[in-house]
This record gives sequence, C-alpha cells and structure tokens, in this order.
Amino acid sequence: MPTLLVTGTSGHLGRLIVKALLERGTAASDIVATARTIEDVADLAAQGVDVRKADYTDPGSLKEAFVGVDRAVLVSSSAVGERVEHHRNVIIAAAEAGVELLAYTSILGADTAHLALATEHQATEQLLAESDVPHVLLRNSWYLENYTEQLAVALEHGVVLGSAGDGRVSAATRADYASAAAAVLSGGDHAGTVYELGGDEAFTLGEYAAELAEISGRQVIYQDLPLDKYVSALVGAGVPAGFAQILADSDRGIARGELFTTSNDLTRLIGRPTISLAQALRDALA
Repeated sequence: MPTLLVTGTSGHLGRLIVKALLERGTAASDIVATARTIEDVADLAAQGVDVRKADYTDPGSLKEAFVGVDRAVLVSSSAVGERVEHHRNVIIAAAEAGVELLAYTSILGADTAHLALATEHQATEQLLAESDVPHVLLRNSWYLENYTEQLAVALEHGVVLGSAGDGRVSAATRADYASAAAAVLSGGDHAGTVYELGGDEAFTLGEYAAELAEISGRQVIYQDLPLDKYVSALVGAGVPAGFAQILADSDRGIARGELFTTSNDLTRLIGRPTISLAQALRDALA
C-alpha cells in the first residue's frame, strides 16, 4: 500500500485529513502525520499513525519526513507573509523524495483572484508549475467555521458585521475539504488537475444572519459596512490590525464573487452533498 503524508497535522485541516483517511479505511501505519512539535499529535501516534517532525522552516526535517512517501498533501502554512518560502521547502523535499503526487490546499480561483490572501497561493502554484513534482491543486473556498466559530458574538450583539454586500460565498466545512483531500490522496490519477472546491449552497451574509436568527430563535441582522469602518470594528473587537485588513479584504472579495463557485468538484470528490449552512449552525449551537 502507498505511504501517504499529511503536513500540518497539529492544525485543524491537517488533523481532519488524517481522520478522513482513517475513515476511508487507510491503515494507520500507511499514514505519515507531520507536525512541527510531535507532542501536539501524540494522539495520532497512539492510533498507530506514523508521526514525524517536520518544520516548514527546516528543510532538513522535511527531507527526513518525506523518506519513503508516495503521495502527500501540503496543507498551506498559516504564517501569512512567510508562506511562499515555507511551501518552497516542502516542494523541494517532495521532489527529492520522488513523490508520485503532491496535493496543495490553495484558494478558490487562485489564478484570477485579487484577494490579498490569494497572492501567496498564486506564488505557490507557480512554484509547483516550475517543479517536476506531479501535483494537484485543491482550491478551497471559505470555511463555514469562519462564521460558526463567531456565533457567540453575533448572538450577543444581534448583528453580523461585514463588507461583503450581496456577494455569495460557497463556504464549506473544514471536514468536507479534508474529505476531498483524503479522496485525492487515496488514489486515482489526479496529477495536473485543478479542483475548484466550495459548498453546494452558496449564501450571502444577509442570508447567513437570517438563517442564524431562525435556528437560534434570536434576532440577528446583517449590517454591511464600508471597508474602513469594518476594519475599525474588527480592531475594536480585539482583532490585530493586519488580520483585520485581511478579513475585510476577503469580504470585498466575496462582494466581487471571488469566493463563489458553481463547480460541484467538492461533492464529486467526497461522494455526497456538502454539509449545509443550516446543519453547520445547528451543530455549532448544539
């Protein structure tokens, strides 16, 4: 059986990809889970997963982690501003190991997006194109958790703030994106393929607020703000200024339609409908 490596498994998405592989019947011993600090993934080791240290900033650790690996998924680094160098190190390690497939978790429509967040994804996709590593692009839209993890604030104040206007976002849960990555990693000829991944049911932030109000039984409205005022509101709520700018810029991307897709790639890869906004809200409120 091929050896499958997942990077960044101390983070949300990487850990969920390992879980999805196990649920698909992949033997734990055929999965390599990497993390900068292996103590953070001790629970995976306890399940029989091969846990290896791999630091995106340490090429030596990456080279050792990729020994004997057949297929891998590069979960994009969380260090915005440093991602390109981090990803370059992983791509080099994968090339030296001779992996037969490297999947990369990019962003929806990366080749045409104007989002600030898309810049480093675009650069990474270019690195992959220039490499001799067979690769597949998993271009993820927004996470539903970007909204459901903020429910307490929305319910406390009765308002969802944003700058997305009437733009629609094809958000899906991390678990659905993880299932897609696991499907690609598990087999099949995916090299050279670009998957545009998003939830089946796109929604506006106004529709999100209305859905939250209906399910919670509380009054919640959406208040659309000019970009500068939204940034100020985020900073006032304790969000670091740089990250507030990124979040606001992403909302403007939603307004331009950059996180919306009519592709059914995600559903096709996971073999079922994606988890709906209503279900995600019910799960989060429970």
